[in-house]
Amino acid sequence: MRNLEILSPQNPRVKEWALLLEKKHRDKQHKFMIEGIHLVQEALRSDADIECVCYEIDRGIPAELSAAAAARLDVSWVAVSAAVIAKCSDTKTPQPVFAILRKANEQVQVDTLLNKPNSFVVVLDGVQDPGNVGTIIRSADAVGADGIIVGPGSADIYSPKVIRSTMGSIFHLPVVHQRLPEILQQAKQRGIRLAGTSLQAAANCYEYDFTGPVWLLFGSEGGGLSEEVRALMDDGLIIPMRGQAESLNVAMAASVLLYEGLRQRYFN
Repeated sequence: MRNLEILSPQNPRVKEWALLLEKKHRDKQHKFMIEGIHLVQEALRSDADIECVCYEIDRGIPAELSAAAAARLDVSWVAVSAAVIAKCSDTKTPQPVFAILRKANEQVQVDTLLNKPNSFVVVLDGVQDPGNVGTIIRSADAVGADGIIVGPGSADIYSPKVIRSTMGSIFHLPVVHQRLPEILQQAKQRGIRLAGTSLQAAANCYEYDFTGPVWLLFGSEGGGLSEEVRALMDDGLIIPMRGQAESLNVAMAASVLLYEGLRQRYFN
């Protein structure tokens, strides 16, 4: 365990950390930031690639993290001032701890998903709302899905709002950015079915077979799937509704289909 102390918000490392609040700098540095005891705890438990954990010097290392502080010898622990924490947070009431993580090798994760037998994967095509993206990641984790592939136009999975809404699930399964047409064509060549919600020629989702390899496609909140992704879809699914609601939002729809997949695969 290496302990450092940084008190000035003008410190060069602090300036680098603060830049991670913006996507272009997360992409450039290949790093991202998480905030709060729970998220840091989940990252430590999941053996995430953590560069450093920063905690408010006046409060000390939170008790919930003390065991991990002793165990994770590869992580630097940095005592920082309240001013440093405020500079590195996008919230009005910053948490007393944050961490800097290195991004995983996404291509390795994609190859793993493509080659996994009987894979159950979620694909997001232009899902822009960070809360929806985070909720879908959390639901996919809950049902034991194999991973999430996020296409261009969706919310950045490393943004603070997405990470907060995953409640730590982002550390429990592969979540990767990828251009969709190429990866979906590769999936089809491996016999993976591509299924998505649709109102045209759609099968009842409770009659669909989720027990084989299937990737679930979800499009933007307003426009649905893009034309190029819809053209690759094998099976259209409809979620039956008996009430008067016009539709479900994308996170709710994803959760319904994910749990039907869970039911068929493990509780049928």
